[in-house]
Amino acid sequence: MTAAPDTPRHTPPATPPTAPPPGPVLVVGFVGVTMGLIAAFQPDDSVIYVEEPDVIRKRRVHDQIDGVPFVRGLIAWEYHLEGKADEFHNAHPDLAPSAVIPAIEYATPFAARLAERYGLPGAGLGAARILRDKALLRQVGAAAGIANPAVAAVSGPDGVLEFLRGRSGPVVLKPANRQASVGTRVIHGPAEVAQAWVDCLVQDEGVFVPDRPMDLSMLVEQYVDGPEYSVELLVRDGRTLFANVTGKELFPGPHPVERAHTVPADIPAQRAELLVAQTEHVVRAVDFRTGTIHCEWIVSGGVPYLVECAGRLAGGGILDTIQLAYPVELLRSYYALMKGEEPPGELPRHAKGAAAVRFLAAGPGRVTAVHGVEDAREADGVFLAAVTVEPGDLLTGLRHSWDRTGIVMATADSPAEARRRAERAAELIRIDIEGEV
Repeated sequence: MTAAPDTPRHTPPATPPTAPPPGPVLVVGFVGVTMGLIAAFQPDDSVIYVEEPDVIRKRRVHDQIDGVPFVRGLIAWEYHLEGKADEFHNAHPDLAPSAVIPAIEYATPFAARLAERYGLPGAGLGAARILRDKALLRQVGAAAGIANPAVAAVSGPDGVLEFLRGRSGPVVLKPANRQASVGTRVIHGPAEVAQAWVDCLVQDEGVFVPDRPMDLSMLVEQYVDGPEYSVELLVRDGRTLFANVTGKELFPGPHPVERAHTVPADIPAQRAELLVAQTEHVVRAVDFRTGTIHCEWIVSGGVPYLVECAGRLAGGGILDTIQLAYPVELLRSYYALMKGEEPPGELPRHAKGAAAVRFLAAGPGRVTAVHGVEDAREADGVFLAAVTVEPGDLLTGLRHSWDRTGIVMATADSPAEARRRAERAAELIRIDIEGEV
């Protein structure tokens, strides 16, 4: 009897190996106001915050991230200090992050170096260090032909007085290594120097910085009079993918604290193009690679003078106003670049509408009552109205950005109307103050 042939057997195709899930995004510096925006695109368990131990304690960061789905964890690390990025990498060699994001000014060198160590896109440590040091940025920018005010490093009032000799007009005294206009003051003459120096040495940022002291590095610069702007760029490998120009207004007084932002700036296209081109010049001068740039300018006599530049997202509501005015998912696009991915959708070249921010200020004295916030929220075009103080708070007056007491944000079809709406809504809010500090 002939044996029956073997029945052919069907071999199922091999299951392709499952790609490992992407590593976590490391966000260096905790910024609570961006958490809602991040939640819109980051999946669960995908972000690890890195923050200074003192800041974690003082700001109760554990409480703020508890139960937030996208947060995987929090690492306490003294990232302000030199060498801490390499130390972090050596302590966490297998973490394999998908991106390293600097969320605040003081995080930029650490994040740039950490991205290098993990082989990820970033600004580059050289560029991050130049942008963090206003004196170094002046030196590098001037060598590249970028207009800068006259400047000198000073270590005391005598240096400021020496700078004033033979010069007309006011000067600006400021730290070379701080943020949020902390320790910055306009000086109109020699009689103001001694008190201005004392005032500018008060550089305590409270809960936002570690308890250990920061190095004192002071500059005095020739005051440049003219309208102020900032330029925000998304950059990949040194090439601009998105650009915006923001119009700025300052509160009156000796401290140059920003009072309002308008996106896009209400200026002719030629001036906007010039400001973007000059910011791209800064990008080339410092060899900035990939990330976001926020560069501030004063235009005097048709010439943009560099104020300062940061290798991070802009604060002060500018991120929100850009996302409202264009519209564009700017934060999501930034994260994508830092992961080495393409931004979602096409990045717009022009805004579709406009948005504006108007900040509030009060004091000095003790807050006794706050009125009109709900009325402001119901005003035409208002997207946001919030006050950050409450009865019983003691205010010292307006010295820097951290002293502002509230924010109103409004949208409209044009920059001028967005600015008017924000201004009108802000006028509905009143903060009552009793006594003086």
